[in-house]
Amino acid sequence: MKNSTAITGKTRVYGIIGCPVAHSLSPVMQNAALHAAAVDAIYVPFCVESDQLCAAVSGLRASGVCGFNVTIPHKTAIMPLLDELALSAVQAGAVNTVVNQEGRLIGHNTDGDGLIYSLVKDLDCNVVGSRVVLVGAGGAARGALAALCRAGVKSVVVLNRTKTAAEELSNSFRLSFSQVLLHGAALDAQAGQFLSDADLLINATSLGMAGEKIDGLTLALLPDHAKVYDMIYNPSLTPLLLDARTRGLKAANGLGMLVAQGELAFSLWHGVAPEHDVMQKALSSFLDAAKA
Repeated sequence: MKNSTAITGKTRVYGIIGCPVAHSLSPVMQNAALHAAAVDAIYVPFCVESDQLCAAVSGLRASGVCGFNVTIPHKTAIMPLLDELALSAVQAGAVNTVVNQEGRLIGHNTDGDGLIYSLVKDLDCNVVGSRVVLVGAGGAARGALAALCRAGVKSVVVLNRTKTAAEELSNSFRLSFSQVLLHGAALDAQAGQFLSDADLLINATSLGMAGEKIDGLTLALLPDHAKVYDMIYNPSLTPLLLDARTRGLKAANGLGMLVAQGELAFSLWHGVAPEHDVMQKALSSFLDAAKA
């Protein structure tokens, strides 16, 4: 197996761009997968402010960076800066993975499929025919909504602090997924009416990352069978998940989604799937060590 510390002029570079990005666990799992596969490459984080995104993308292209992930707040803003968009990115209206094909930057979205995989694995939740409440209307929510619709949900209510953004997101998917009942609404005191019929609640915002609660979201009205998924994975127990468990609802954080989308990104970059469970094991070891 290749020595992962032997960085040379031939070592290929991959990474992740976002702001903030210091909290990201993607370098931990991607570098573990590269080492296990004996790939001469390294994966590093790049903190990119919003007003520097265009310059950063040009720099990554010019530097020959072979591929990179995209996280908050750049998932939609990066789209016009790329040369081509895969269907997954077009449907989601967001990009989380970029492949550099000889100077041409191709945008993909692996978030949605990663979410569906994690819902099944971590929540035992088959979404076919489900009634879903999705919190958020940004890039992560777009990717989630596209995947949920493809997977065959019955309905999705998008809740957002800005009602207009929620309605715009729902409306943008109606033509492509006419079989799914889509609705956008404000995340306010009246939002509870949508929770009472929900089978699944998903948080696709960054609210909770700093320990804050999501204003206007009351889990008391969720049915007893409902399940809760928070895309945030760091911290592992957000106020939303704590509220869900206090209520006795089955809940999971976004670690499984992170792993699944990362495995899909690895396959896009390297043409082969990573070693089974290598990313999950690397993350578990890292998080256990951080708690010690």
